[in-house]
Amino acid sequence: MSATTDAEVSSIEIVEDFSATARCDEGFLKLRRLRCRNVRKDGSHSKVYRVDVIDRPRVDAVAVVIWRRGESGVELLLREGLRPAAWFRRELHLPVPETAARLRVREIVAGLLEQQDSGLAGVCARAAAEVLEEAGFQVTPEQIHLLGGAFLVAPGILSEKIFLTEVEVTGLDPQTPTGDGSPLEEGASVCWMSLQDVLAACASGELEDAKTELGARRLADRLAGTSP
Repeated sequence: MSATTDAEVSSIEIVEDFSATARCDEGFLKLRRLRCRNVRKDGSHSKVYRVDVIDRPRVDAVAVVIWRRGESGVELLLREGLRPAAWFRRELHLPVPETAARLRVREIVAGLLEQQDSGLAGVCARAAAEVLEEAGFQVTPEQIHLLGGAFLVAPGILSEKIFLTEVEVTGLDPQTPTGDGSPLEEGASVCWMSLQDVLAACASGELEDAKTELGARRLADRLAGTSP
């Protein structure tokens, strides 16, 4: 299956950069600028130092490895969409130069946990909703399985944890993914890759999304019987 929504996007244009006037506690991401000190077991303290912490409006997220048994064996569904932060790397001084800027990133389906998504049952319910919205497959929360423990993305600055899950959709017919109506959904597409090709592409750097590699490796271990 391969599907594309809306017109193809060729670039992202900055209309306004209001970084200098925006408050750090407004917007999609909340930046807390803190002065901290370490408290030692003997009651003494370290010198005061600065810490920046980034929070999302909904702290954690779920990611779903959608897979099927196909002609090339186990195949994973990947979604390719606009990723502004990856695109704007082209404006930075990079320690290791990159040959091309990535406007889109190919990755597994994922979404933020909403306020009503409580406990592990809520995680599975949100995963099922994201599978329908972003991949077009109708699955139930009971068909979603956790894929190991949740993991921190960038614990030095970001509070977010991602809960990895998986669902098999062999034999299911997908609907057209609806998306969420955001401009970031324009030109989004989905495709299938064999599990081995995904692992090879992650190792080579062709696929650069960390949760995708971790999800693919955990699924490979589970299917091989080497993980719970």
